[in-house]
Amino acid sequence: MPSRVQVNNIPLRKISDFKSKLTGGGARPNLFEVELAFPTAVAIENDVLQKSRFLVKAAALPASTVTPVEVPFRGRILKIAGDRTFETWTITVLNDTDFVIRSAFEKWMNVINSMEDATGAQNPEDYQKDAIVHQLDRDGGILRSYKFWDIWPTNLSSIDLSYETTDTLEEFTVEMQVHWWEAYKGTSPAAGGEDIR
Repeated sequence: MPSRVQVNNIPLRKISDFKSKLTGGGARPNLFEVELAFPTAVAIENDVLQKSRFLVKAAALPASTVTPVEVPFRGRILKIAGDRTFETWTITVLNDTDFVIRSAFEKWMNVINSMEDATGAQNPEDYQKDAIVHQLDRDGGILRSYKFWDIWPTNLSSIDLSYETTDTLEEFTVEMQVHWWEAYKGTSPAAGGEDIR
């Protein structure tokens, strides 16, 4: 059985030590850009894709979950690695007056399941697309990119309207299913980490 080494003294940490370890001053959650794609059947114009790079105001870098399998043995539980699962991915979009991004998602969901007669695309290739979220550096370079494979929307939120709401813009959320994601090292000189596929 390996012996344990007891560490009694932790060296005094200084603010300069902390600063030297915080590479690039830290990644900023407000420096990101989302690249969306829509199925061919949605038939959107390129303007929608360009607008989404600016009007997607919130997104998330993906979580990673490997579910444990619990195996009972004589009053104890042995935990071994199970299957990987992928959570839904949610974005928040600012709504402008032409509604083109919201309309594109409404049409995408209608391609999947029509409002009028509940028919829709049967082949997943006809309604699933990929999306990318880039974490940016303060100079605009890409630190890391996450590609979400075969996404499709399952929830388009309502937009609340009220006479009492002033000095704000409308926004809505879109929740999408994800088959899997991959991570890529960015092109910025400050980028680190490895590609995860």
